[in-house]
Amino acid sequence: MGYNCVCRNSHMDHVGALPYFTEVCGYNGPIYMSYPTKALSPLMLEDYRRVMVDRRGEEELFTTTHIANCMKKVIAIDLKQTIQVDEDLQIRAYYAGHVLGAVMVYAKVGDAAIVYTGDYNMTTDRHLGAAKIDRLQLDLLISESTYATTIRGSKYPREREFLQAVHKCVAGGGKALIPSFALGRAQELCMLLDDYWERMNIKVPIYFSSGLTIQANMYYKMLISWTSQNVKEKHNTHNPFDFKNVKDFDRSLIHAPGPCVLFATPGMLCAGFSLEVFKHWAPSPLNLVALPGYSVAGTVGHKLMAGKPTTVDLYNGTKVDVRCKIHQVAFSPHTDAKGIMDLTKFLSPKNVVLVHGEKPSMMTLKEKITSELDIPCFVPANGETVSVASTTFVKAKASDMFLKSCSSPNFKFSNSSQLRVTDQRTADGVLVIEKSKKAKIVHQDEVSEVLHEKNHVVCLAYCCPVKAKGESDNDVDLIKQLSTKISEIMSGAQIHEAENSLQVGSFKGAVCLKEKCMHRTEIISCSEAVFLCCNWSVADLELGWEIINVMKLNL
Repeated sequence: MGYNCVCRNSHMDHVGALPYFTEVCGYNGPIYMSYPTKALSPLMLEDYRRVMVDRRGEEELFTTTHIANCMKKVIAIDLKQTIQVDEDLQIRAYYAGHVLGAVMVYAKVGDAAIVYTGDYNMTTDRHLGAAKIDRLQLDLLISESTYATTIRGSKYPREREFLQAVHKCVAGGGKALIPSFALGRAQELCMLLDDYWERMNIKVPIYFSSGLTIQANMYYKMLISWTSQNVKEKHNTHNPFDFKNVKDFDRSLIHAPGPCVLFATPGMLCAGFSLEVFKHWAPSPLNLVALPGYSVAGTVGHKLMAGKPTTVDLYNGTKVDVRCKIHQVAFSPHTDAKGIMDLTKFLSPKNVVLVHGEKPSMMTLKEKITSELDIPCFVPANGETVSVASTTFVKAKASDMFLKSCSSPNFKFSNSSQLRVTDQRTADGVLVIEKSKKAKIVHQDEVSEVLHEKNHVVCLAYCCPVKAKGESDNDVDLIKQLSTKISEIMSGAQIHEAENSLQVGSFKGAVCLKEKCMHRTEIISCSEAVFLCCNWSVADLELGWEIINVMKLNL
């Protein structure tokens, strides 16, 4: 099996290295994306290249031509479409929420099956539905764990709090900066604000800063089938992504007087236009910075969320006075800890691996999964190898004789010290795999015929001391005495006696007259004991040793 690549969504942490991977490193295997991800990825990649190279002057990892050539190699797939990548590998995509086009990926190699969630959201928001997946038999679930210990309450109080903070800012003449990524949160919050502006008849302008956001919005308008049920229903009368109060932003408006709301990329205030605007607006106490989601440690967004700093150090060593209001509200498109637990419980995999999170929180979630769901859970470091056991199934036909034996009870009862019941029906079956033929389960009596061999019966033999010499010289009396003893201890045993031997099932015992019998293991001279030479089939293994223990002389 060769390598293959599946991009689970169009955010840069999922597709950012793809052109470098294909056009520079030389990967030439298949690349699979959902249709929205294939449409949005080149926009994201070109925007990243332009910001990092044209504006910041950093080393160019890939070119515009690289992006175009890379995207020509992408194979678009539908939700729940099963793709047979090669003879061994099968994949299937499931709706993940999170961002337009995001998918969870089911992969099966032979009998081993995994789901790699990528980023997902287990709750519906204004513009996207909740993640949906079938109940699958999995050896492994690999889940993101961005919010491994966070449990969110109802979204409505959070939305109200956010709207009140923004309204209060603009009503006081201030400017509200909302750093957000071009895909997902920008559309979610624009829908929220646009609806609120309509209801409250607010005339303050709302701006998009990024041409990327405007381009992405075009795809949201076209790909309604990937959105929430609420959006689909509203689409019958008007397109919910046609925002009435949202306009394009020109850089000259940074210093324009009067209140406004500005969505600027990127989120987290890590670089780009959002950070440029922050430098100009942060010193004013009238203004507001609303941080709607997760910020990585080391970014300006994370520094603002960690406390109430009066100054912030930027990446180039300059400092910015921070007198504006800081408002943080959880509008993340990632699932919370409850969502991760719910998905894990629903899928009930044999193993779980947590990725895409912060280690202390991941370790806490690992303990919760292990203790509450009794599922082995791993939190591997980068480069660490995790080995998990996988299930192996063999598809096999069954012979008529084996099927008939399975339908007819053949219980066996044994009552020595306690009642025992055994059912040999499935034990009668033997798995046979002939060259160039499919596996088949046949009855044990058919094996010789299938293999074109003569029947061989495995027997056990033991020469057992049963009485001391001199007690009685009559072998017939000895056989009767042994038969009586066996009957007393083994109730219901069918015993057949002969002149100098006895038989119980396949067990046969006869008085041994040899001075040195090959089946005799006790170091006892023939002058001291009488021996019974016994043999029985492996099918009566326990029965044979039980009879031996009954008869054996305690010498």
